[in-house]
Amino acid sequence: MRRFLTIASAVTLTMALASPAVAGDAKKGQGVYMNFCAPCHATGAAGAPKVGDKAAWAAHLKHGEKHMVERAIKGFQGEKGFMPPRGGNSALSDAEVANAVAYMISQSK
Repeated sequence: MRRFLTIASAVTLTMALASPAVAGDAKKGQGVYMNFCAPCHATGAAGAPKVGDKAAWAAHLKHGEKHMVERAIKGFQGEKGFMPPRGGNSALSDAEVANAVAYMISQSK
């Protein structure tokens, strides 16, 4: 018996395959953070929440890691600042971005 995907199941499958890596590895993310994220997240440049500032990260943490990774990959304009896609480094993979986000979260809870 042949099975065919419905349009809805094909869309769901496509979205699942296209969604970024969510479960980052904080240990692997430290190097990415130091090399690419720290210029803004250590200084607060462009309105970036400083790593370790629990109050600044509280609102972001409410949305969860998946949401934060998606925004870090795609970029966004917030009320207080701007996050360029992939921190301005288009060569970073989804996994590298997820790892950096996991590292920043681990330092900011």
